[in-house]
Amino acid sequence: MGSLAWAALRQRVRPSDAAVEAPGPVVTATVPPRPAALVADYVRWAGGDPRAWRGRVPPHLFPQWGFGLLNQTLAGLNYPLAKALNGGCRLTVHGDIPADAPLALSAHLHAVDDDGQRAILTQRLETRLTDGTPLQTADLRVFIPLARPTGDRPARRPKPTVPVDAREIAWLRFRADDGLRFACLTGDINPVHWIAPYARAAGFKRPIQHGFGTLARALEALNRTLWAGDTRRLAVADVRFTRPVVLPARVGVYVRGDQLFVGSAAGGAAYLTGTFHARD
Repeated sequence: MGSLAWAALRQRVRPSDAAVEAPGPVVTATVPPRPAALVADYVRWAGGDPRAWRGRVPPHLFPQWGFGLLNQTLAGLNYPLAKALNGGCRLTVHGDIPADAPLALSAHLHAVDDDGQRAILTQRLETRLTDGTPLQTADLRVFIPLARPTGDRPARRPKPTVPVDAREIAWLRFRADDGLRFACLTGDINPVHWIAPYARAAGFKRPIQHGFGTLARALEALNRTLWAGDTRRLAVADVRFTRPVVLPARVGVYVRGDQLFVGSAAGGAAYLTGTFHARD
């Protein structure tokens, strides 16, 4: 949401009848290796073991190197980006991300789904080595409300819940300052995550955790519990951020087959839902 907030501040809205074309222009950059101390601090924050990532960077750290470029893919769009919410992402891991190598990035607006009531913008971030070797692909979904329905209101969809037969694999404890800690580690500095008056003005009781922070904690729980600390098993994670995690919080990580949930309890409210696939 920090990238969206920054893009909204810089936004110059085009005329309302201007079409948004997708795929959009590709923007590129090359970034230096991530600082080793930052990677270790981030892994510890996410609940992982830095030794398990020795010489490599977790793929779920992509907001730290990718959000600046992703901002540029939203420049000039005729959508109210100040209302935008992170809806989720699909993260596909192609190979190890070496800790000592620069990363070649490319990003573009990949797809637009606009039904007049809401728009879902999909941004794609590709991370490669400078020789072109693919490392990962991140597809981020941005949800933007556009207009209230007219006439009869459609029936509300039931809010997502954790299935009652899902298996709990871990509990996550988010501190009151975890929004600020994640912001400092990744640069996603939207104040809704760490400034209480701003969060209240946005409609929340207290600051809320970043969706990508919740995802990072959930993926490290998979590494610890399902894969016995093997950090190379994740191939794909495709998730939706379905409710904000209001800080501080204690939430559970649940699995059912290849389904992943973060929620209050089996049968209770779900904050994240999705699927994951592991390598053999």
